[in-house]
Parts: sequence; structure tokens; C-alpha cells
Amino acid sequence: MTFKIGTRGSQLAIAQSEWVKKKIETRHPHIHVELIKIKTTGDKMLDTPLSKIGGKALFVKEIEETLLGKAVDLAVHSLKDVPAELPEGLMLSATPKREDPRDVFVSVKYQTLQDLPQGARVGTSSLRRKAQLLIMRHDLEIVPLRGNVDTRLQKLKEGEIQAIILAAAGLKRLGIDNHITHVIPSLQMLPAIGQGALGLEVRRDDERTLRLLKFLNHEETEVTVKAERAFLRTLEGGCQVPIAAFCRFKDGLLHLSGMVSELDGSHTVRDEITGEKDQAEQMGVILAKKLLNSGADKILAHIYKRS
Repeated sequence: MTFKIGTRGSQLAIAQSEWVKKKIETRHPHIHVELIKIKTTGDKMLDTPLSKIGGKALFVKEIEETLLGKAVDLAVHSLKDVPAELPEGLMLSATPKREDPRDVFVSVKYQTLQDLPQGARVGTSSLRRKAQLLIMRHDLEIVPLRGNVDTRLQKLKEGEIQAIILAAAGLKRLGIDNHITHVIPSLQMLPAIGQGALGLEVRRDDERTLRLLKFLNHEETEVTVKAERAFLRTLEGGCQVPIAAFCRFKDGLLHLSGMVSELDGSHTVRDEITGEKDQAEQMGVILAKKLLNSGADKILAHIYKRS
């Protein structure tokens, strides 16, 4: 039996899909898993910020179309790239255990963000990271940075920028986490929704694949990302707005932190709530509404009007 996984062709996407392939083949030895590389619009347009060309959905659209057309059985994404609303007929299935969700500081000369000189150039493609960096250090020059990890590290080595901010999960999955200079605490820089988790997208009516993948589900990850994605869905947020959320288990309770910020970090609304794990989705909705009532609605309206 052959099982086909649709994936982007980037080094990280392949590493993530290979991990899923190995897990399936180990659990189901009678199944041969094949990776089908699909070039997405986001992979083709590397010279423009994502917020200007439609956001992270551009990394999943073509793969979703291939999945709906039944040319592949499963799409493997970084969950942070998956929009809150999925196309009709598709759903997220099992949620594997999350990798480290935090952001990391990478630099050749400097040990932490605080060590950077006045006016230092820091590279990131994320408006969420940009806003939070400027909250911590308003003097920094934030340089838009896209392309694969090697490309970004090369610009750092060549001295074009003094530091870059990346996801810990990507570096760990690629086996190059030796580049990490400092891990930024998640409550100091809130991660992207679902950062570090994989999104396994399937056709809603494909019961065979749903059964096949069930063993990969990690309950704690499933519950925490459910809260984060409900938060995003309620805010109707996209790549044009610095939105962040992180949910974690602590002392038997879920703790969900969320943030909405102006692009330059000048006005930020942030809060946290706690609840039981069976309230995960409800918590995401409640926290989002709480932020909207505290001024996030004005931030969102202002940013969308400008864009």
C-alpha cells in the first residue's frame, strides 16, 4: 500500500515530512510512504514581505488543492503556517508532540538581545517578532528577512545584520541548533500561534487516513494548540497584524497568554487566563474577546485600514 504526503520542498518541510513518514512506516510496516514536493506561491515570492502578498496561507494553498484533488493523502505543514479557517472538506487530524515553541536569538558577536549595540540591525520576517523586539529595544533597526535558514545565517555571517530571530523548533528539526546563541523565554517574546507544532491536514471524509494517523496524537499538544487557534480564529487575524499566543499546562491548569500589537510595538494589548483542559477552545475565544474589549479592536482596525 502506498501513502502519499504532500509537502513544500524546503529543507525544513522535508525534514518534518520525513519524520512523519518514518513514524508511519515504523507503526505500519505494510505501508510505503512517498513524499510529493509541491512548490507554493510563498516559496516562489521570496523578495516580498509575507504581509504584503497575502500572508502565510501562501505556504499551504497549493498543497491543500493537491490534497482536495486526491493526488496526496496527507499534507504536512508547520502549524503556524496554517490559517485558522480551513477549506471546506479539509481538517487537521492527529497533533504530534510539539517541539520547542520558543524563539531564539542567533548572533556571531553578541550573546543576548540586551548585548546588541544601539541601532543594531536584527533580521526577521515576522511582524510579531518585530513588534515585540521594538517593545524590548525601540532603538533596533528591524530588517525584513526571508528565505531558508541557510540564507539567513549567511547574511548574519557576512555582517549584513548583527542578529536574527528564528524559531527554535526549525533549528532543532534541522539538527543545527548549535547556532542558537540564546533562547528567548516564551513570556518575554510570545510565540506564533502553533509554533513548534506540526499540522497534519487530511480530507474530512478520509476515515482510513484519520485512523492511520491517530497514534501520532499528543493530547497536551492537541489541547494547547486548540486554545491558541481559537484565539486566532476569534480575532480573524492574519499575517498583517502582530498577533501572538502561547498556551501551556502548569499545576494541572491551562495558562493561555495572548497579545495584539501595533506594528512598531507602540501600543500593545496583552493578557492571560487560566482554565481546565476541556475548556481549551472556549479559553481562546474568551481571551480574544477580552483583548478586543481592551483596545485590540482599535489596533486591528488601524492596521487593516493602512494595509
